[in-house]
Amino acid sequence: MTGSQSRRRVSLLVSLVFASLASGAGSALLGICGPFTDVAADVFCPFVLEIFYLGITTGTTATTYDPASNVSRLQMAAFLSRTVDGALKRGSRRAALDQFWTTQNSTVMGLTTVGLDPVLLASDGADIWVANHGEATVSRVRASDGKLLETWTGATQAWAVLSAMGRIFVTGDDNPGKLYRIDPSAPAGVVTTVASNLGVNSEGIAFDGTRIWVTNISDASVSIVTPGPTIPWTATTLTTVTTGIGSPGGLVFDGSNIWIANNSKLEKVDPGGTVLQTVTLGSAGAGYPVFDGSNIWVPIATTNRIAVVRASSGALLATLTGNGLGDAHAAAFDGQRVAVTSISSATLSLWKAADLTPISSLSLPIENPRGVCSDGINFWVTLNTGRSILRF
Repeated sequence: MTGSQSRRRVSLLVSLVFASLASGAGSALLGICGPFTDVAADVFCPFVLEIFYLGITTGTTATTYDPASNVSRLQMAAFLSRTVDGALKRGSRRAALDQFWTTQNSTVMGLTTVGLDPVLLASDGADIWVANHGEATVSRVRASDGKLLETWTGATQAWAVLSAMGRIFVTGDDNPGKLYRIDPSAPAGVVTTVASNLGVNSEGIAFDGTRIWVTNISDASVSIVTPGPTIPWTATTLTTVTTGIGSPGGLVFDGSNIWIANNSKLEKVDPGGTVLQTVTLGSAGAGYPVFDGSNIWVPIATTNRIAVVRASSGALLATLTGNGLGDAHAAAFDGQRVAVTSISSATLSLWKAADLTPISSLSLPIENPRGVCSDGINFWVTLNTGRSILRF
C-alpha cells in the first residue's frame, strides 16, 4: 500500500467514525447495554437489563449502573425484596387473569346464599366447599362465578372442611365428634360418615399426606384418623391424643409437621401426636391458623392480634395489631396476601405475607364473618349471620 493510499484510507475511516457518531446522537441514551453506558454488551448485559426492566434495580444514575462497585447488605436486602415481590406478583393466578386490584368496598363484592350458619370453608382449586353448621349440610359453590352448584346433607353439626385425596372431608362438631366424606365426582346426596368416634366437638382439620388430624375442643384432644380400605374407619385406626393439649382450635401442616393452635400456645407435634415444641403466643384465644410456605399466621381472638411464627425454628417473629383486627378468628393465604377475619368488628384484614405489613382492612356488609379461604384468585368468607359466603 502506497503512502497516498494509506492517507486516503485513514481519511475514509475518520469520515465513517464521524458519520456514525452523528447518526447515533439521537439514540445516545441507549448506551452500550440498554440505558447504561458503563456496561458492556456482553453475556452479562441481559442479566442487568432483566433486573432493570423488572424494577429490581434502577442503576446509580439514569445512564450508569456502576458494575464494579460492592453491594452493601442494605442494598442486597432491597434487591432481594423487590425480586420476591416481583416474582410473586407476576407469577400469581391473579396476574394471568389481569386481576391486579384489591377490592376497596363492599358494593363490589359477590355474595352467594348457602346454608344456615356457615362456619368454615375450603377450596379444591375449582369450587368452594362450605360447612353449614345450622342445617347439617355442605354447599358446593363454583369459584369462577359464585354459583351454588350442589348441596350434600347428613353432615350433622358440620364445622370445618378439608380438600385432600380427591375428596372433601368435613368435621362434625358433635358428641362424639364425626368425620364425613364427600366424593365430588358423584351426584350430590348424603355425606358418608367415615369415623364416628372422635373426641367431643370436632372442629379443626388438617392432612399430613397420610393421616387426617382433627381437634376436639371440648375434651381437649386431637384425633388422628388413618384412612383404610373400608369404612367406617374404626377405633383401631383412630388415636386420640390428650397429653399436652389444652384447648385446641385450628391446625396446619407445614410439609413436615402438624402445628396445633392450642389456646395460648402453638404446638408442633410428631406423627404420633407427641408435642415436640411449644411456642408461647402471649395471650389466649388462638383460632384457625394458615401456613404461607414459610411462616404460620395465628389469629388470636382475645387480644385482637395475629402471631406470626417461623415454621423452621418455631421463633415468634411478630405480633401484629391494628388494620381492623377485632376478635380475630381465621386466616387464609393466596400466594401473596394473608387475609384474617374478625368476628366482632366484622372486618377482613389483608397483610403482605412477605414482610408482614398491612395492606388494607375492609368492613363487611353482614356481621359475624367466620371462615376464610382462597382459591388462588379470590378470598371467600363465610358470613355466619347472613347464611352466605362473600367473594373478595
